[in-house]
Amino acid sequence: MSMPLRQNLAIGRYLLAQRVRRRPRFPLLVELEPLYQCNLACSFCGKIQHPDHILRKRMPVDQALSAIEECGAPMVSIAGGEPLVHPEVHVMARELMERKKFVFLCTNAILMKKRLDRFEPSKYFTWVVHLDGLRERHDEFVEREGVFDLAVEAIREAKARGFRVNTNTTFLSTDTPKTVREVLDFLNDELEVDAIQISPAYAYEKAPDQEHFPGVEKTRSLFREAFADGGRKRWRLNHSPLFLDFLEGKVDFQCTPWGIPSYSIFGWQRPCYLMGDGYTETYAELLETTDWSQYGRGHDERCANCMAHCGYEPTAVIATTSSLRESMRAIAASGSVSRNGKRARGRRRAARREPAAPR
Repeated sequence: MSMPLRQNLAIGRYLLAQRVRRRPRFPLLVELEPLYQCNLACSFCGKIQHPDHILRKRMPVDQALSAIEECGAPMVSIAGGEPLVHPEVHVMARELMERKKFVFLCTNAILMKKRLDRFEPSKYFTWVVHLDGLRERHDEFVEREGVFDLAVEAIREAKARGFRVNTNTTFLSTDTPKTVREVLDFLNDELEVDAIQISPAYAYEKAPDQEHFPGVEKTRSLFREAFADGGRKRWRLNHSPLFLDFLEGKVDFQCTPWGIPSYSIFGWQRPCYLMGDGYTETYAELLETTDWSQYGRGHDERCANCMAHCGYEPTAVIATTSSLRESMRAIAASGSVSRNGKRARGRRRAARREPAAPR
């Protein structure tokens, strides 16, 4: 995975500790949703289809911290809704970082540039900007003109201020290998983000648009062709090699829904971020009272076309750490990404005519 060395080591220690304790289920990352309200109304989103009194709710900072401390996950993705609408999201992020949690703040970037002063660059903090294609494609996806340009401007400003910035791109049935390569080339070479996350869209039951979610075979064909001739090695993809193999159909996995659980204003969501079969007050209750054998392809028809990273990346990570061969492969991929990142930083320094820092 395209992670800084400190983060890789911390996650490695965490995984080893779970193995030593023989814990059968544990969280790698929590999807923390402190609100559902958003400043966009995308037809593909299943999180904003709640009544107004729910959309107006805001999770208190103390509640968020208690949930994360109870489950013990080393990483937290603050999502929503649009988290920058929450008046205390910067406090939430700061408190989590003080507890040495790696925080990823997911945003559509409409408010990002205005809110940058509320945050400080940190080895524990990463912006994750949703960019679902190039200008025309992205603005069509979010159903508002000008959002792509706002996001690009915010990313460049954040990078200039020393923040780590990743992106998250969702692909639909209308995408082609060409559109996949074009957006990855732009993010990697033109925008020079630190890491790129990709995922096929999942058919939220509440999403107004149900026609453009790719199935398993469409997804495998799309990424197999997009990654042909070893092309995926040139992009700073924020995924394990095994997960990318999974997207191409080279390997198959069962979902690990407890690996990236979701905690929202309703509580811990059962069984995962993408499906809502009820909620529990505690993570322990989520683990102990959920029949996990009911979920996944071949068990629940709702899972039949899901290949989302939130279910299958944890499976790939656990499989990687259980195999010396795959661990070495992941280390090699991280080294390649690191070299690509250094070359990108060198190009930026040259463009600004700044001297490299002394060794």
